[in-house]
Amino acid sequence: MFRVKICGVTTAEDARMVAAAGADAVGLNFVPGSPRCLTVEAARLVASAIPAGVVRIGVFAGMEPAAALAIASAVGLDAIQFHGHLAPPPQGTANPCWDPPEVCRDVAPIPVIRACRLRSDGPATAALDSARGWVAAALAAGRAPAMLLVDAGAPAGAAAASLGGTGHVVDWGRFVAAGDPGLPVALAGGLTADNVAAAIAATGATAVDTASGVESAPGRKDPTRVEAFVIRALGALAARAER
Repeated sequence: MFRVKICGVTTAEDARMVAAAGADAVGLNFVPGSPRCLTVEAARLVASAIPAGVVRIGVFAGMEPAAALAIASAVGLDAIQFHGHLAPPPQGTANPCWDPPEVCRDVAPIPVIRACRLRSDGPATAALDSARGWVAAALAAGRAPAMLLVDAGAPAGAAAASLGGTGHVVDWGRFVAAGDPGLPVALAGGLTADNVAAAIAATGATAVDTASGVESAPGRKDPTRVEAFVIRALGALAARAER
């Protein structure tokens, strides 16, 4: 679906700059509480500045599928990324947000990217088991996601706004040990221009995603950091493909 995604873009100027730098996907955040969260009106302005051929991806967490679809239609999104928890809250407890497996079916035909957190406890080989279970349940419900996005771990009760864009780095060794989840995978979690090439070389990732790693402030992309990130990511991806 994409090779290099710059997420949490909040202005039309930044959208044009990100596309000009060579990113092939732009993420628009609709998660309440995030410093990168957009209103529908603001998102329309950002999306209108993204040139054809660059994928417009909306990021949601815990939102009802019908509401996400309405925003996707109003803004002109090409794909939806569900970033909420993989599991519902235990009975009798509260969980700020979760996205059940049925959401893939309920937002059809828009492609779904399912964000998941790499577990930091237990055997490394099981670090993506929760994601595998979610994907299997989504397929059983009628439709699987088109792609997984692996981010750094977060506590089970973490609020929606703290599930991504935190700058926490994924444990690359655990990512590799977890094995192939059976879907195209994008690597996120603490990626910057300084480490993205090493991350791709270490993990074999075929797509990468960053938000805070190219910012001068939350929601404000730094042109120098964006350009360096895209150049190094594309170079590392090309080198990996040649092996």
